[in-house]
Amino acid sequence: MSVTKQVISLCAAAILSLMLARPALAQTASPERLDEVTQRGMHVMPFDLKQTQHIFTKTDSGGVQQVIVRDTKNTRQVGLIRQHLAQIAQEFGSGNFAKPATIHGQDMPGLADLRNAKPGQLHVAYKDIENGAEVTYSSADPKLIAATHAWFDAQLTDHGSDAIPGNPHGAIHDMTGMQQK
Repeated sequence: MSVTKQVISLCAAAILSLMLARPALAQTASPERLDEVTQRGMHVMPFDLKQTQHIFTKTDSGGVQQVIVRDTKNTRQVGLIRQHLAQIAQEFGSGNFAKPATIHGQDMPGLADLRNAKPGQLHVAYKDIENGAEVTYSSADPKLIAATHAWFDAQLTDHGSDAIPGNPHGAIHDMTGMQQK
């Protein structure tokens, strides 16, 4: 094989491996389901979904859920995000997952296992971040880690363009160009 063909072959293999290593983008729910989830969410979440972005990052021990504003000058929405995420972190930490069940349904993937975690099995921690807030879910139990991942996947599907998979290295996402028009 010629050097040129070897280089092309190596480049093709490198490109293919990079494409396969990328996380799969979540399937989006039907337009009817997206509308249903948005309508239910308006009664549970005090912030405006269209003015915010949900980011779900899976980790080896569970995951990190971030909600940030699309327009960094929108301090009202930042306050509403922080209020809501602080409240749900407290509720989730005590096994109360009623709010996501209200929005996504009782049979939401992962929800039953998270709800049934024994005290101390699932750790839920809230933190303010720039332009929003985050909730970290962690466990040593492989079943709860898998449940958290399934739960994140379901939220990515149900929130459509208002949710994105996160960076597993923990960097906050750049929202440049994401501002509401």
